[in-house]
Amino acid sequence: MDDLKQRALDYHQFPKPGKLSVESSKPCATQQDLSLAYTPGVAEPVREIEVDPANAYKYTNKGNLVAVITDGTAVLGLGNVGALAGKPVMEGKGVLFKRFADIDVFDIEVNAATPDEFIQTVVNIAPTFGGINLEDIAAPHCFYIESELKKRLDIPVFHDDQHGTAVIVAAALLNALELQGKTLPRAKIVFLGAGAAGCSCAKLLKLMGATDITMVDRKGVVDTSRDDLHDNNRELAIAPGKVSTLAEAMQGADVFIGVSAKNGLAPELVTTMAAKPVIFALANPDPEILPDQVFALRDDVIMATGRSDFPNQVNNALCFPYLFRGALDAQAKQITEQMKVAAAKALSQLAREPVPPQVLEAYQLPSLSFGKNYIIPKPFDPRLMEYVAGAVARAAKAGE
Repeated sequence: MDDLKQRALDYHQFPKPGKLSVESSKPCATQQDLSLAYTPGVAEPVREIEVDPANAYKYTNKGNLVAVITDGTAVLGLGNVGALAGKPVMEGKGVLFKRFADIDVFDIEVNAATPDEFIQTVVNIAPTFGGINLEDIAAPHCFYIESELKKRLDIPVFHDDQHGTAVIVAAALLNALELQGKTLPRAKIVFLGAGAAGCSCAKLLKLMGATDITMVDRKGVVDTSRDDLHDNNRELAIAPGKVSTLAEAMQGADVFIGVSAKNGLAPELVTTMAAKPVIFALANPDPEILPDQVFALRDDVIMATGRSDFPNQVNNALCFPYLFRGALDAQAKQITEQMKVAAAKALSQLAREPVPPQVLEAYQLPSLSFGKNYIIPKPFDPRLMEYVAGAVARAAKAGE
């Protein structure tokens, strides 16, 4: 771990600090270039945009520029570290946007005393961008912030911690259930964690056909008798009296999805699940339960984590670059549920296709095929752009 720490710090510091830079997309080597890039030539696109704001997509980088914005209140598993400390993560998201979908990013870290102050800041700077990616904002404020921004802006607003996670979980779960001989409408699903990611995942699964979902948080099962619920988990609450603890909910469960914290799932509860269960232990960097603990207890499990050193990594990098690529290409004004479903189904389908050689080379694998250890595509699969961004763009156009 000490070696990883130093390598990570060196990576961020050298050869120059940070992970992002701004480069000109036009030549500026001659007097003529300068007269076009700036005065007097720059006045011409200004006049065109004044006449019709849509011309900003024609004459500026707006249509390929996303803001990755945080207030630093829920950064990774580190908590409320502040806006500035969240900057390395926002820069990292920018790297992934550029690497996987050729989307430019400005990372923006906002010191805001209240959610409304944060919202107003984003509204004020929104004309610059073609889309807004909200990141690492604590629940329940993240729900309110996203909802208000979607009402007030005419460009896509997407909270990746919620919806990016939901898309990947849905894609992976569709495939895992099929391999286990089960279906989403008939699966008994238990969530540990009822925050931003958990609620969004559960809602998308319900939209796609899930009918039996039990949410569990630090206080126990989320049921309608509780007086501490908010708008985003209230609709997921079950009737009181059915079950009250995680242990009771896990009895006969087909699926466990953890979006909580290290060691959240006791090994003995794995043994009480139904035959051929699915376990997604997604807490980062340390999952709710480690794969070797699970497989020591039973061999009929399909398991995923959020880590790259285990098979079946549930990674948001499979979603947000391509979701935004499709949205930007379609000049969508918002990211709809239909676009998220389209992304999930496209990812699910891609995992069933033969794996190209460049993916095997990137991961130093002799072979890889759809099965218990490969239920979701790898981030370096070059077909993600075609499959996911294409599906999202088509869904956006169909919804117009």
